[in-house]
Amino acid sequence: MDYNNIISRAAQEMRPSGIRKFFDIAAEMKDCISLGVGEPDFKTPWAVRDAGIRSLEKGSTWYTSNSGLLELREEICRYLSRRMGLSYEAKETVITVGGSEAIDMCIRALVDPGDEVVIPEPCFVCYYPITTLTGGVPVPVPLRAENGFRLTVEELEKAVTPKTKLIIFPFPCNPTGAVMRREDLEPIAQFLRDKDIIVLSDEIYSELTYGGERHVSIASMPGMKERTVVVNGFSKAYAMTGWRLGYACGPEPIIKVMTKIHQSAIMCAPTTSQYAAVTALQKCDADIENMRSEYDMRRRWLVSRLNQLGLTCFEPEGAFYVFPSIQSTGLTSEEFCEKLLFSKKVAVVPGHAFGDSGEGHVRISYSYSIAHLTEALRRIEEFLKEQGCL
Repeated sequence: MDYNNIISRAAQEMRPSGIRKFFDIAAEMKDCISLGVGEPDFKTPWAVRDAGIRSLEKGSTWYTSNSGLLELREEICRYLSRRMGLSYEAKETVITVGGSEAIDMCIRALVDPGDEVVIPEPCFVCYYPITTLTGGVPVPVPLRAENGFRLTVEELEKAVTPKTKLIIFPFPCNPTGAVMRREDLEPIAQFLRDKDIIVLSDEIYSELTYGGERHVSIASMPGMKERTVVVNGFSKAYAMTGWRLGYACGPEPIIKVMTKIHQSAIMCAPTTSQYAAVTALQKCDADIENMRSEYDMRRRWLVSRLNQLGLTCFEPEGAFYVFPSIQSTGLTSEEFCEKLLFSKKVAVVPGHAFGDSGEGHVRISYSYSIAHLTEALRRIEEFLKEQGCL
């Protein structure tokens, strides 16, 4: 049987994850230090784990409604109000299997074949393949390090056409750590207010914003709530990656269609995780602050250290990644990562995995202990000396 003629053409042409490639190699390599995966090294807060355990002991293991537990959806709305200044109702909220499913459902709910999806890059690896699976046309907008990898209204205006249906808004950004402050959002909101274009605002790192200013959602800008779907979740802020729980909030007609897709594909998000998440939202604000403080310390240390080694790195203001330039080495990002992995057993991710504009950079996660990072940087320094770069 010729499976090339059986398997969907769109599925065959999907780009594989450049993150997982190096992670999988590192996982089988003895004494390897991996800085490649964006997973908190903190344990899920005890209050959350205890709530999950208690839900199991009570036998609360049935399906929830397709939209998710009403109690959780209402708690999410209260959380978004007090932490982000956003106003949503439970009927405008759907609980998903991680933020990734929410992204998938939003794109599938909105994009028809031929519709254009504007995607600022470097960006998270899933936006492109999901868009192409729907028949949509990704329109990349290369962002620049000298501008802090922020999206400007001038760049957006050039990318938008009559075929534009959706704009991905990936801030705080994986992999660059870029954020959009209120003054950055205002001209973009002004440009979009009279257009029938939806913004998918991926805010999974919203709680991990540094520098004294809180995250500002584009949905909070005048005229933008009705044209924005906010995606968030519990993986990053609450160290709940394995619990697989996210959510989307947005205009009720869009959320209804997303829920219909969710109903057919997934049924409902994990019940135990949903009960635990209620406690996370009610009791874990202090845990968020403690984890953010630790990440902030690692961030400043790592940026300083990379700059000392000649790997020029702008200071990220969000998430838990740095995106240093490796152009001084004369290597491509793929060559740099392969040589570093096999010679020094340190795994980082090539920048081109996040789009063509990421070439010349690598992504390093600082969701690891200082001891872990210190040893990794010692090996990177050795590598650079052997390459004649120091």
